[in-house]
Amino acid sequence: MTWDSFIYFSLGSVFLWVISDIIAYTSRKKTIPILFRIAGLLLFSIFIAGLWASLERPPLRTMGETRLWYSFFLSLAGLLTYLRWDYKWILPSTTLLSLVFIIVNIANPDIHNKVLMPALQSPWFAPHVIIYMFSYALLGAGTLIAVYYLVKEKQISNTNRIMNMTDNIVYAGFACITLGMLMGAIWAKEAWGHYWSWDPKETWAAATWLGYLVYIHYRLKKRSSNRTSMIILIIAFVLLQICWYGVNYLPSAQQSIHTYS
Repeated sequence: MTWDSFIYFSLGSVFLWVISDIIAYTSRKKTIPILFRIAGLLLFSIFIAGLWASLERPPLRTMGETRLWYSFFLSLAGLLTYLRWDYKWILPSTTLLSLVFIIVNIANPDIHNKVLMPALQSPWFAPHVIIYMFSYALLGAGTLIAVYYLVKEKQISNTNRIMNMTDNIVYAGFACITLGMLMGAIWAKEAWGHYWSWDPKETWAAATWLGYLVYIHYRLKKRSSNRTSMIILIIAFVLLQICWYGVNYLPSAQQSIHTYS
């Protein structure tokens, strides 16, 4: 399996997801849209598995490969959110965001290499990145809810329900990102001999973690504002984006140990 096949698997998956989204809005039953959503995820996972076998390593090294996981986990997070809270709009929202990353990969695929540098051969590397990708997807879904709330605030009748849903997604995402940081610390200790060096990516990861911690603590206040909470959540997601892409665009991160090319 190579990146030449990606367009067929990815667009096929998006097609199934779009059908799922349409049926979710036109039918009262959840079974059929769930099945189409799962079918799209399975098709996408077949490509990931095939690429993994072809590269002879987990596809987790380049930005293109991480976008691949993000597209997959974002769609999965949308499905889980729909299953748990029955919000139909989360399905097309996550489909659209996944499609953006898919298009970026189709238009500008990264160069892949079978050989991993020694630091990336650690058994902690793959679970560290995968759990991070899943946390990014959950927190991305939470951010979509925050944007939806700010745009539709006056039209939302049950604000408590949507705030509780947002809280639960953020709690799950925060738990995953914390676990990912701990795995990363163990990996860093094994690869470089220290847990934390305040490398630029590590610094932005800490800022991201604190951003979501601020949201959680603010939400625990008895008189917290829903609107302010959503704004804090969006700011935290911006910090997350800097953490994710920072090693590629920040001048201070050009010598980062997280730059593997």
